[in-house]
Amino acid sequence: MLPLARRDVRNLVRKLGAHARPSQQMQALLTIADLIIEGDSDSQPSRHHCCRRHPSTGGTAEAWLFSSARALGNLAVNDDIQVTIAAAGAIPRLVLLLGPGSSAPLQLSAVSVLERLAVNADKKVTIAAAGAIPPLVQLLEPGSSADVLQTAASTLMHLACNADNMVMIAAAGAIPPLVQLLVSGTPASVQQFAARALWFLAEDADNQVTVAAAGAISPLVQLLGPGSSASVQQSAAALLTNLAQIADNKVTIAAAGAIPPLVKLLRSGSHYLPKGFAARALNALGHRKC
Repeated sequence: MLPLARRDVRNLVRKLGAHARPSQQMQALLTIADLIIEGDSDSQPSRHHCCRRHPSTGGTAEAWLFSSARALGNLAVNDDIQVTIAAAGAIPRLVLLLGPGSSAPLQLSAVSVLERLAVNADKKVTIAAAGAIPPLVQLLEPGSSADVLQTAASTLMHLACNADNMVMIAAAGAIPPLVQLLVSGTPASVQQFAARALWFLAEDADNQVTVAAAGAISPLVQLLGPGSSASVQQSAAALLTNLAQIADNKVTIAAAGAIPPLVKLLRSGSHYLPKGFAARALNALGHRKC
């Protein structure tokens, strides 16, 4: 199946930026659909949020682009096909689809493919070099759907594992909108990935200052509470651990009331990972009575 998949991926990538006839586009999509159906369980569309049901994209040309990007997202879980997707020149074209000229469903499909590609260390560099960071930051602004917010934050999280990208993401202004996504009323899945993206960004000392100055500490303390999922609690505690590497931040974190919920999470939390990160946060804060 693999040689056929590579050839069809290259053809499909070309259609992301070409004015192919609808019949040609349909044939490519049917071939890709066959590959997905014949693939292993990791390639099944039901597992990936870019395949959720979306409203019509409106114009015929954009609808075909949306379907093409969605099909690429289904295939992008396979390492060999990820290489083919990148080698065929998909990344710059997908970055273009993140812009304001695309509909929200099309932006979601494009960012979903980039999210999967960004797990790979080499692709992190390629995606950033293609100019993806500024439009990803723009997708964090109010008005984006929860799916777009979550996937853009997740993509930035993966990209931030690269030290150079970490600097570029902060310079592009990602920290304030990510902090805004921590506040009450934001869907829990969005809060989780926003906190994770900030956690990775706060590996950098300058970013530790910037994240705190953007107002992250108070909402993070709220996220430690029993109303949050274990994943959100873990991400909040991990980010507080990084922020507490700065002396002024230690004072602000303690003053915001972080120590009691961290101690409670450590003593009575039912999940191992949040308990472990609570212990790290308390240690970073210099709190020993736990």
